[in-house]
Amino acid sequence: MKRSVPLYMISDSVGETSLKLVNAAAAQFPTVNFDLSYRFPFTKDEEELKSILGDALKDSAVVVTTLVSDNLTKIVEDFGDRTGLQYINLMSHFMDIVHQKTGVAPLQQAGVVHKLNQEYFDRVAAIEFAVKYDDGKDAKGFLEADLVLLGISRTSKTPLSMYLANNRLKVANLPLIPEVPLPEQIKKVPKEKIIGLVIEPEVQKKIRMSRLNSLGLAENSRYSDINRIKEEVDYALGVYDDLGAFTLDVTNKSIEESATLICEHLDNCL
Repeated sequence: MKRSVPLYMISDSVGETSLKLVNAAAAQFPTVNFDLSYRFPFTKDEEELKSILGDALKDSAVVVTTLVSDNLTKIVEDFGDRTGLQYINLMSHFMDIVHQKTGVAPLQQAGVVHKLNQEYFDRVAAIEFAVKYDDGKDAKGFLEADLVLLGISRTSKTPLSMYLANNRLKVANLPLIPEVPLPEQIKKVPKEKIIGLVIEPEVQKKIRMSRLNSLGLAENSRYSDINRIKEEVDYALGVYDDLGAFTLDVTNKSIEESATLICEHLDNCL
């Protein structure tokens, strides 16, 4: 039976930082059930904070904070020292070290990283671009893109495009089908910008069968036929060779892993 640990995540902003770090740490304890439902964003009132800490103590929870306010941080520390409540502030130690190292005091302004700035607008524009030029909807997008993803069906082209768009990369993608000629625009894209996605046929077959099953369709269709999949893979590899594309095997890779390898490739090329 899994042990259960309630986590109280308290932030004076949106709380995304604590959630990401907690998820990363929690993955190291697969036999522990972490209850991540206790999230308290935009906590700036001292009395509200004290009430939350009281509830956390009753629940025998671990408190994880990303508070930048000295006053709020002190309240958590005093409460923990007085009651034995276990807590960690993911911001304070780092800010203290940087302060000591540089002599520069932190702003102590909640939500600074989320303020509207050029990076934010670039990210929104990249996401809109990925949606507009998904699945080869408009061939002119290939010439405007920072990156073009090619691949047969179910090689994670769309999820990868959206993930990379969150890194402000304008990504267009195109499904490769042997019977459908390539758009002429693809041949004009610099080869450094073209990423060819490949996947092992047996793994692809399972993915496609699962997709068909979710749609309530027959699993024995040509779409999931192993010989057809091998034909598509061979065709795709030929296209990649002709275009000089960087080829990435996405078999059993997460979207994050694939995106990291693509970014490393871009850093080496651009």
